[in-house]
Amino acid sequence: MIKIAPDELKIVAQYIKDISGIHLDQSKSYLFETRLSSIAEEAGCSSYRELQKKAKLDASKKIERRIVDAITTNETLFFRDKGPFELLQHKILPEMIDLRTPRTPTIKTNLRIWSAASSTGQELYSIAIILKELLRDLSKYKITLLGTDISDNAISQASYGKYNKFEIERGLERPMLQKYFSLIGDSWKIKDEIRSMANFRKLNLMQPFTSLGKFDIIFCRNVAIYFTLQDRQKLFNKIADSLADDGFLVIGSTESLTGVCNRFIPKRHLRSIFYQKK
Repeated sequence: MIKIAPDELKIVAQYIKDISGIHLDQSKSYLFETRLSSIAEEAGCSSYRELQKKAKLDASKKIERRIVDAITTNETLFFRDKGPFELLQHKILPEMIDLRTPRTPTIKTNLRIWSAASSTGQELYSIAIILKELLRDLSKYKITLLGTDISDNAISQASYGKYNKFEIERGLERPMLQKYFSLIGDSWKIKDEIRSMANFRKLNLMQPFTSLGKFDIIFCRNVAIYFTLQDRQKLFNKIADSLADDGFLVIGSTESLTGVCNRFIPKRHLRSIFYQKK
């Protein structure tokens, strides 16, 4: 394993922040070594500074994509923390559907939901399952479910919707598994009725995303914790611009927008907190 020298740590950390928004301080040298050492060796580099230079010169961006995939934390599971999904099912979706249902029965109810850090897709598929369970007949609705992530590998797996035994057993109850997944070999693949509801695309949250349009509900959980305060402020101000005036924002259970973005008001329902624009 290639060891990272103290004088290159700051330079490489800044490069990773530039390409991903992820802030790694001086205490995270072990992350560079455990996650990037094999990439450096395969690229024929004897140091991380050399790897950084080679990645910047690589017009194909292949090395950069591998670095992002390695450094991002794709920690996720179905119905993670439960509370936000109970909030979605019993509070947010019923209210939003009431707000969006047109008076003319022939016009479909339009609903746009964004999972801003969707990782390998479990969060967005959990949302899709809740919608299916709650609404039953989806033909009356025009639903857009978008999942974005900076990792190519994460987006690839999310788009395919296939999970191993360990991934499936984390948060997914047996009735839901049997109802919405098919066993293929020793893995489980989400059924087409749910898979077809979701779309995934690569997105760096540090870059502009106004082209995505406005959303009624945004989940942005457990990603901003890896950003500096300044970058968190920029991110949630951009999210405020992308959220409908009467929309709902859900962030991580250990996160808060206090001192981060004053355009949102925290509100509580049962055990969970959500945010709406002032």
